[in-house]
Amino acid sequence: MSSINIILVHGAWADGSSWAKVIPLLRDKGMTVAAVQLPLTSFDADVATVSRAIALAQGDVVLVGHSYAGAVIGQAGNAPKVKRLVYIDAFAPDAGESAGSLFAKFEAAPLNNEIRPDAEGFLSLTPKGIATLFAQDLDPTEQTILHATQGPINGAALGGTLTQAAWRSRPGFYLIGENDLAILPVEQERMATRMNATIKRVASSHVPMLSHPLVVADFIALAAAGCQGDGNMHNGRLFQE
Repeated sequence: MSSINIILVHGAWADGSSWAKVIPLLRDKGMTVAAVQLPLTSFDADVATVSRAIALAQGDVVLVGHSYAGAVIGQAGNAPKVKRLVYIDAFAPDAGESAGSLFAKFEAAPLNNEIRPDAEGFLSLTPKGIATLFAQDLDPTEQTILHATQGPINGAALGGTLTQAAWRSRPGFYLIGENDLAILPVEQERMATRMNATIKRVASSHVPMLSHPLVVADFIALAAAGCQGDGNMHNGRLFQE
């Protein structure tokens, strides 16, 4: 696995430390791991940040995106080095769609009531939103840290539209959080099915990389295994342990 590069991309109201529990698990599996720090100022800036990380990677890349970052990796993932895409409770827009346009179509979006804009259009989550809708399966200390370190996102970034969806030409893997109250499981299921992705489910909130890091690391490793040319192509199948 040493030739496989895992690039982890956080979503809105987060930063690279969201992957702190997953990174050592992947390193122990022999993978090269990088967690980007998105500026969250615009969709184009976020895509450019991931593109720079891809350019620095030596060898094949597996891109992993959480939440909003599903849109970012869907655009940046068109780079030739990218061989697999992994979505963790993430938006999966097609060409002409954005994370925001998908969110607007969802049957229910309880998180909306806990989003607060500032005077410059950056959006933050309330402590209640973190504790009850975003990360309800973390302990209170972790919830407090998550709220304090959240990365506010410019609302316009959520409207960033894909010109080409990388999952149309690469195998996709999708981890569904069954207790997610930010992107409801039924919506994740629809996006994953449209992608013809390999699907796994976990009894998690919107942040399984923090509440179930072993499951997340193993799922990423499954995607990376497909890059080894061993014929282990799981795309379009339901993966069960």
